[in-house]
Amino acid sequence: MTAVVKSAQRAFAVLELFERERRPLSLTQVVGLLGYPTSSAAALLKSLIVMGYLEYDRSSRTYGPTMRIVALGQWVRDQLFGNGAVLGAAQRLHAETGLTVVLAVQSDLHAQYLHLVHSGEPLRTAVTPGQLRPLASSGMGWLLLAAQPDREVRRLVRRIRYAGLEARVDMAALLARLHEVRVRGYAFSRDGVSPGFGLIGALMPATPNGRRLAIGLAGRTGELEAREADLAARLRAAVAL
Repeated sequence: MTAVVKSAQRAFAVLELFERERRPLSLTQVVGLLGYPTSSAAALLKSLIVMGYLEYDRSSRTYGPTMRIVALGQWVRDQLFGNGAVLGAAQRLHAETGLTVVLAVQSDLHAQYLHLVHSGEPLRTAVTPGQLRPLASSGMGWLLLAAQPDREVRRLVRRIRYAGLEARVDMAALLARLHEVRVRGYAFSRDGVSPGFGLIGALMPATPNGRRLAIGLAGRTGELEAREADLAARLRAAVAL
């Protein structure tokens, strides 16, 4: 695995902390939540202020993100989600089913969560934007692989094995599963992210830049099994943009 530069990792960890907490934080809170030395955290927060990504409120002695963070990734959001139809479909699915909705894309040898609409289930802490999932052994991964020819799947699995990213992948079983996904039009992953929880997902049409997105409904495995036919039908309707 490629080494991560500590300073870069810590800077993004701070920004992701504000995403999770969604409130202004003091230096003491940042130190407590991230476990950084006070001096290092103070220097990092000051640097992010100078760069324009954080602001400091002297009256409350708290830090918070600025709109520069929003602007920084706006073009990515537009490129991935286009005119809003994809995000609209995610919101509708959440409203119709009451389940957590996940959007994911392939990131090299992983499936990566891009956007979530959370239900009240405890998946909020287990499923987060930016999270990477195994490409060959997760529901979203199966969907993204199913969109590709078998020869490309074999090539990706060889790379996964070489990189040691997943436990032994049974190629024949994987190809059989992908064939099933293509025929049924959806994937069903049980107990993948957290014990007792699963995901039913479908593949969305290609984005304007040619990338494929997968959309999934995550919830308790028993509930998904009981509602499988209805949820699969709703997913098929949602991806027919």
